[in-house]
Amino acid sequence: MLDRIGRWLADPVRAYTVSGPDAGPYGVASGPDGALWFTLVHQGAVGRRDAAGRVTTHPVGAGPTVIAPGPDGALWFTEYGAHRVGRIAAGGDAGAAGDVSGAGDAGDTGAPDGAGTVRWYAPLTADAGPYGIAAGPDGAMWCTLSAVDRVARIAPDGTVTEYPAPGAFPSALVTGSDGALWCTLNQGNAVGRITTDGQGTAYPLPTEAAGPVGITAGPDGALWFVEIGAGQIGRITVDGTITEYPLPDRAARPHAITTGPDGALWFTEWGSGRVGRITTDGHITAYDLPSRTCEPHGITAHDGAVWCALETGALARVAPGRADAP
Repeated sequence: MLDRIGRWLADPVRAYTVSGPDAGPYGVASGPDGALWFTLVHQGAVGRRDAAGRVTTHPVGAGPTVIAPGPDGALWFTEYGAHRVGRIAAGGDAGAAGDVSGAGDAGDTGAPDGAGTVRWYAPLTADAGPYGIAAGPDGAMWCTLSAVDRVARIAPDGTVTEYPAPGAFPSALVTGSDGALWCTLNQGNAVGRITTDGQGTAYPLPTEAAGPVGITAGPDGALWFVEIGAGQIGRITVDGTITEYPLPDRAARPHAITTGPDGALWFTEWGSGRVGRITTDGHITAYDLPSRTCEPHGITAHDGAVWCALETGALARVAPGRADAP
């Protein structure tokens, strides 16, 4: 018994159920209220797990996918199925359903901005397929419109502006150390850079059919991204120099990536049921999740650890200190 307890305490990976097995936790983000926020892509909801482990859910629209904190203290998320962007107010312990304001409308509804209040913003282009979303360096929220090869900017007053993406199927999005937005161009096999006035540049990847998806700003000033089709991690400097690092398991299908609290890059391996870690000098390790079929997607740093969303109904926590102990 003591031996089993010791092994459990030493295990760097813990999983916490947050939904039914068919709800589909997908994106995950650390909120300004100290909670973890996540999307339930198949249930059409956004969930919140507080520091005590209590879970509340807020119904939204079809296919909520990526979620990110905004400069206004709220959480912003894309609804790929409903072709719109949502904003949900953070803070407190909102009710199980929360308040849903402005359903079907774009922009600010004027409803009270209490915890769990949801507002929506529609892209200018119909059937746009919003996917990646991130806070920009200009105080606005930016998102990719993957179905129409565009990016959108949502100003603090709700005004939406669109620009052409520098390539096909823009996916994940992040602000770089150079004050520009960087995105993966999944079907363009490139990484794109977009200035805040909408000027785009594409940097083709050395590996054909690499299929870049997730991207994050690294601790070294570069952008780090995953290549789901090639089984590689990529690094691009702000001047466009690209380095690729093959994974030990080239069939791992890396999906999302984030900078961890330990200064390394952490990523989900959707095809293998693992979380991977790569240092800025390219050293790679991997950690098994509860099941090879748990389908890890989004990943974020939170409260000194790394958390990822498992589509089978849980959030998994990886403690970097224990994970890297010899």
